[in-house]
Amino acid sequence: LQFLYFIEGSMAEAQQLIVAMYKFVHVESPEELKKQLEDITKKHNIKGMLLVASEGLNGTISGGEDDVRNMLKEFKQDKRFEDIIWKESSGQKPFLRMRVRIKQEIVALGVPNVDPVHKVGTYVEPKDWNAIISDPDITVLDTRNTYEVNVGTFKGAQDPKTQTFKEFPTYCKTLDKSKKVAMFCTGGIRCEKASSYLLDQGFDTVYHLKGGILKYLEEVSEEDSMWSGECFVFDDRVGVKHGLVVGDLRPCRACRYPLSPEERQLPSYVEGFSCEHCKDVTSKVQKERFAEREKQLSLAEKRGIPHIGSEAGVHAKRPKPLKKKAEKKGEAIGEICSDMA
Repeated sequence: LQFLYFIEGSMAEAQQLIVAMYKFVHVESPEELKKQLEDITKKHNIKGMLLVASEGLNGTISGGEDDVRNMLKEFKQDKRFEDIIWKESSGQKPFLRMRVRIKQEIVALGVPNVDPVHKVGTYVEPKDWNAIISDPDITVLDTRNTYEVNVGTFKGAQDPKTQTFKEFPTYCKTLDKSKKVAMFCTGGIRCEKASSYLLDQGFDTVYHLKGGILKYLEEVSEEDSMWSGECFVFDDRVGVKHGLVVGDLRPCRACRYPLSPEERQLPSYVEGFSCEHCKDVTSKVQKERFAEREKQLSLAEKRGIPHIGSEAGVHAKRPKPLKKKAEKKGEAIGEICSDMA
C-alpha cells in the first residue's frame, strides 16, 4: 500500500500543501480517468495516492502550493469534478511518488448497488454537530475502525469495533431502524456510503457530519468541542488535533500502530522492533528484518536522504495486529484511502 510513515527526525523539508479529496460520481471509463490523472499529476509534479472506480475518485495528493493549486484548477475543468470536495493541510513531504489505482470501490464496503450519487443521509455542518450528538434520542456512530477510535472520538459515540469497513454492515444489523442515527468518519467519504447503505436498509433518519472529523477540528474551537483525543490520519502526520495541528502520535515501525507518548514510554516499546500491541506477535524472521530496516533507515537519516526502500516495510495497510489473514490486498488499499479524504 502506498502511503509512507516518514522517519521520525528526518531532514527538514519545505512545507507542502496536502489535499485530501473525493467525489462519488459515475465514471464510465476508470482506465481513461486513471490516464488523465497520471498525466496531470506528472505535469504539475504532484505526489500521492488516488483511487479510481466506476463510482468515483478518492485519495490524497501533495506538492508545492502553486503546483497543487494549478493541478486542481486544471482537473476541475472536467465537468464531472468541477465541484469535487477537498480539505487542505500542510506538512513535510508525505509521499515519495504518485500512484493512481483502479479499484472496484473507492471506499470498500463490499455491498453491491450502494449508490451515494443518488441517495445519502442528511448532511450536518460542523457548527451544528454538537447539538445533534447531544440529543439522547439519537444513536451516534463512529464508522471508523477500532484502532482509529482508540486514539480519539466524539463523546458518547458507539464504537462498532470493526477491523475493516466491510464489517460495518454486520454491525448495523444490531441497530434499531426506527431510531435516528448520526454518524461520522475522518473526512466524510465513509459516511456518505454508510448513510446510503442504512437508508437502503430501511433506517428512517440518518445524519452524517459534513466534511468529517477533519472539518470539525478545523472549524470548531477546542473550547466548544465535544471531540476527545486525536484524529488518526493515513500519512506521516499520523494524528491531528484542533486546527489540524499535528498531534503527538507516532507509528510503531514494526506494526504501524499509532502510539501515544505514554505508550512509547512502556518497557514493551523498542523503536523499530516492538510495542505493546505487537510485542508477542512478531516472529524471529520479522525481527531480523526489522533490525536490517532500522540499520538502513539510520544510514539514510545520517546521510540526510529519504529511504525509498523503506516504503515496502513501513507504510501500512492498517496496524498489523488487527489485520486478518484472509484479507485481500485490494480491500486494504481501499481501506487506507477511504479516509485520506
